[in-house]
Formats: sequence, C-alpha cells, structure tokens
Amino acid sequence: MLFSSISLLFYFLPAVLIVYFLSPGKLKNTVLLVSSLLFYGWGEPKYLLLMIAAIGAFYFFGLAIGRCTSPFWRRFWLIVSAAAAVALLGIFKYADFFISSFNAVTGLHVPLLRLLLPIGISFYTFQCLSYTADVYRGRAQAQKNILHFGAYVSMFPQLIAGPIVRYVDVERELNSRTVTWDDLCLGLRRFLTGLGKKVLLANQFGQFIETFRASQEKSLLFYWLYALAFCLHIYFDFSGYSDMAIGLGRMFGFHFPENFNYPYLSKSVTEFWRRWHMSLGSWFRDYVYIPLGGNRVSRGRWVLNVLTVWMLTGLWHGAAWNFVLWGLLFAVLLLAEKWIPSLQKLPAVLRRGYVLLAVALSFVLFNAESMAQAGSDFAGLFGLGGVPAVTGETLYYLSSYAVLFCIGIIGATPLPKKLARRLPEGAAAVLEPAMLLALLLLCSAYLADGSFNPFLYFRF
Repeated sequence: MLFSSISLLFYFLPAVLIVYFLSPGKLKNTVLLVSSLLFYGWGEPKYLLLMIAAIGAFYFFGLAIGRCTSPFWRRFWLIVSAAAAVALLGIFKYADFFISSFNAVTGLHVPLLRLLLPIGISFYTFQCLSYTADVYRGRAQAQKNILHFGAYVSMFPQLIAGPIVRYVDVERELNSRTVTWDDLCLGLRRFLTGLGKKVLLANQFGQFIETFRASQEKSLLFYWLYALAFCLHIYFDFSGYSDMAIGLGRMFGFHFPENFNYPYLSKSVTEFWRRWHMSLGSWFRDYVYIPLGGNRVSRGRWVLNVLTVWMLTGLWHGAAWNFVLWGLLFAVLLLAEKWIPSLQKLPAVLRRGYVLLAVALSFVLFNAESMAQAGSDFAGLFGLGGVPAVTGETLYYLSSYAVLFCIGIIGATPLPKKLARRLPEGAAAVLEPAMLLALLLLCSAYLADGSFNPFLYFRF
C-alpha cells in the first residue's frame, strides 16, 4: 500500500487514527503494531512472517545483550545480531547479485534464488541492527515489552521509505507519548506537503523520464533534460515520502528525524551528503565509519574506511554494479575534496555548479538499468555516437514540460517556504487550510484517475 494511494488516504489511515485515539494509552502501541502488520501484509503477505521473525529475533538479542554482565557474552550477542542482519539482507537482497557476478567471472551456471525483495527490508534491518548496537553501547535500555519493540520495527509511517529511525530517537515516546491538536495539525500539513511533492511533481517528472526512455529521437539536449528530470524526480519522490512519514509519525506522537535539507544548494559533495538522506548518512557514520576507526587512523586505513563505507552505501541502495560504482564515485569525490583544499576557495557559484554537475552525472549512473545503459547515457550526455544537438521532438517536450521544470527547480529551494512565512498571520490562517484542502483534492483527482504513481525506492 502506497502512501500516495486512495486506499490509504480515505480508508486505511482514517480507520487507524480513529481506533488509535479511541484506545487507552496502554493499548496504543498494540494498535500501532497491528495496523503496521496489516499495512505490510497488504502488499507483502508472503514476507509478513519474515518481519515477525526479525522482530522476535532482535527482541531476544536486545534482551540478551542487556542482561549479560560478561563483556564476552555481550559482544557475542552483538556479533550474532549483526550476522543475522547481514544474513537477512544477504539472502533476500544480494544473493542473486553475488551468484550472477560469480557466474560471470567463473563461467559457471550456479542457479539464482530468484527471491522477491521484501519491501522495506533495508530500512527495518538497519533499525534492528542500530537497536542492538545502542543497547550494547549503553545508549539505550533493552525493550522488555515485545509489543512495544514490534511497534518500533514495523511502524508503518516510516516502514517502506524511511527516514531510518533509531531506537534511541523514539525510546521515550515509545513508552509514553501524547498527541496534541497542534501535533495533528502539523502532522497533517507535513503529510499533505509530501503528498503534493510526490503526486504533483515527482510523478510528472517520472512520466518525462519514461517518455525519454521510449523516444527514438534522443538528442544531446534531451539527455541533459533527462538528467535534470531525474534529479528532480528522485528528490521530490524520496523527500516527499519522508515528509509524509514525518507527518504521519507526528500524528501518532512521534518526532522522526529530518531526512532532507535542500541538498541541491550544497557547495561541496560533503555538504550534499549532510543534506541528502541524512538518516542514512548518519547511520553509516555512527555504525560503520566510526567503528572502523573513522579518520583517527593512518591515511591508507582512512582511505580504505571511506571506500568501504561508500561501497556499502551504494550496495544498500541496490544489488547491482552501477550502485557499487555510484557509491565509490562519491567516495572519490569526497576524498578529492579533502586532498584539494583549493576547491573550497572557489566562488560559491562555481562550487554549487560543480556539485550539481557531479550529482546529476552520478544519478544518471544510479538510474541505469545496466552498465550498458549507463554507458549509452553518458555517451549521449557528451554528444558521442552521432547524437544530434537537438531535435524537433526534444523541443516539443521541452516546451510541454518547461513550467514543470521551473516549478521543480524553485520547489527544491527554500524560496516557497520563505514566501509563505512572509504572509500576514491573518492571511496565512485562512490561506493555509484552503491550500492544503485544494492540494488534497488535486492529488486525489490524480490518483483516482489512475495516473502514473510508482515509488522509486521499491527498487531498493
């Protein structure tokens, strides 16, 4: 079930909220757990038992780590929990990738497992692993109530698209929370804003990308418009879902961490990754990079740490070589920024331009279905292979989507928020509810019409 679907907007979510607020405080986590399992089972009935098994296993690991006084046994159970997380991802997400790579190198024909990728497995596995790590480090107490722990792991507002919520972020609210009228209003506003990003912007850029792929008259300009469209598509798709998740969490009394902070305004690749998918970047920093030694090691070891973290970051996004290369590309860019301090002395406009170019090229690699397609896309971007500079079809789609591109570019900056804040308080009190209602109706009309409505991160 997608957040951007009629079934969630007008059936599932209203029913869950009614039951949730009518339930006494002690039962709210149970209601959240049951509704989350129903939400997950709606789209993944085969793998509902897998999630329940993960909840039970990591609940036990947390208790074992929390109750053991021996450092040896605490470390033992932490290693077991990490091995379980790696096995879970390895079997369901990476097995066929490694088998096919092995076959390609050796010429053998080991059969693929061909298992369907469970939705949200990358998110809830990381949440489980950070939980046992934080219990081991003493940052969190082991949760003794399995229903509370199950609600944390399966919480449907952030289950399929993040942000990655650590147990320490919600430990207090998981045990006791209240929801005020302001929470509901703020949560609803954030949810509808994200819904608008997803349905009215991301989906439309997605249609442009589909048009580009189907075109038989690609041009140099068309390739660059595709790169721009994908940058805007993935931003509004993912940040829109994050907004919806944060808004839903607020409605249930949780304060989820922010996940995006206008990343396309960054003046360095380092800054970009402080602004893009922030919950993932901080997760790898705290649970992989720092435990490996971070930058408090020899230069050679530090370079290896950076390459390892970014290779894993690429693999987290998908089991394919283009994702691995995508992660390593960012590792090289980050290392270059550390080794070439003069880059930070360039004028701000040049630094922003360099980041935008690097990110756009990286996302072309990211979105390729194969390395062959990536090579073809890069050839087109640089005018190789006899690609014409422009065609009539390109100009037609440029004129058709020009307004959307302008709205997308402006929408990826803080300008709309700044303009909204300048409205007089009285006008804002009237305009905001009216605009949110109009946004809901417009998005509902698009969804009821059966418009293009995929979610990019289902691939990962």
